[in-house]
Amino acid sequence: MNAAQPAFLCRTGTRNDLGQVMQVMSTAFDPAFGEAWTRSQVEGMLDIPGTWLTVAACGQMIVGFSLMRSVLDEGELLLIAVDPDWQGRNIGRSLLLENISTARLRNIHHLHLEVRETNNAIGLYKSTGFIQCNTRKGYYHGQDGQLFDALSFTMTLEQKNKSA
Repeated sequence: MNAAQPAFLCRTGTRNDLGQVMQVMSTAFDPAFGEAWTRSQVEGMLDIPGTWLTVAACGQMIVGFSLMRSVLDEGELLLIAVDPDWQGRNIGRSLLLENISTARLRNIHHLHLEVRETNNAIGLYKSTGFIQCNTRKGYYHGQDGQLFDALSFTMTLEQKNKSA
């Protein structure tokens, strides 16, 4: 990181962060694909046990977030976004790695995510160890009627030996 760039840190998000999370959501997701969630959708998901919000903050300002859920030993990345003014500073990577670490602590063995085939985050997912396992043809619909495939990715998490 360049010394002139302000530092950020990843932390557990709370409902008090949702105003800023929704601001990031509105700027980070291209409205042409309708992928951004509403505040009530995020709040509803947070009510479900096994769901957690992680935020990347620079001081009091939230510059990125991710939303994960888990059931038993399976986890799913539901959302990840970085404010466009803050992209290119490894914030998305930091959020993803923080969630992988949290998943291990929660004894999650498999992570899953799904992404539109033209999403720039695909390289990030691959570089952190996710492997494409499926394609859903024509799953995403652009506003212009164009169809885009959804790519499904998975990652098996190695659990640390508890007896060592």
